[in-house]
Amino acid sequence: MSHIYFDESIILLDLEVKTKEDVLNAMGGNLVEKGLVKESFLDAIIARETEFATGLPTNGVSVAIPHTDVEHVNKKTISVAVLNDPVDFGVMGDPEETTPVKIVFILAMDQAHDQLSLLQRLMKVFQNEATLNYLANETSKTNIKNLLTEKLGFVLEGGE
Repeated sequence: MSHIYFDESIILLDLEVKTKEDVLNAMGGNLVEKGLVKESFLDAIIARETEFATGLPTNGVSVAIPHTDVEHVNKKTISVAVLNDPVDFGVMGDPEETTPVKIVFILAMDQAHDQLSLLQRLMKVFQNEATLNYLANETSKTNIKNLLTEKLGFVLEGGE
């Protein structure tokens, strides 16, 4: 999967939001500001989340993995947010159901096959309740970055 951009500047902790749209706007806006995604990314990721829910009711802490099409991405990246209070996301495969999401991983891949590979690696992280609890409670962006770098097993590049 070559290099993926991931540094402390795209890890958002204690994010204070009320809705999934607030989450996507905060995280997506940060990625737009850093030039990692195109302006079109915001509308595209919100529209896709509405059509294809990405909430996962995992053990311990629910997560969401919003993503959208490759044409909205400038540089392959993953952004993480830990929310102050969980917000409801539709459940993947059952959008009528919701799950209270505490950790959000936005995937911005510039090639479709990379997205699938990253999703497979993330699923292994999501199956580990201790790891999810650690991420939900960790206050150091550096520690989160280091843990995910190790767990996801790919070469990361970042500005910090």
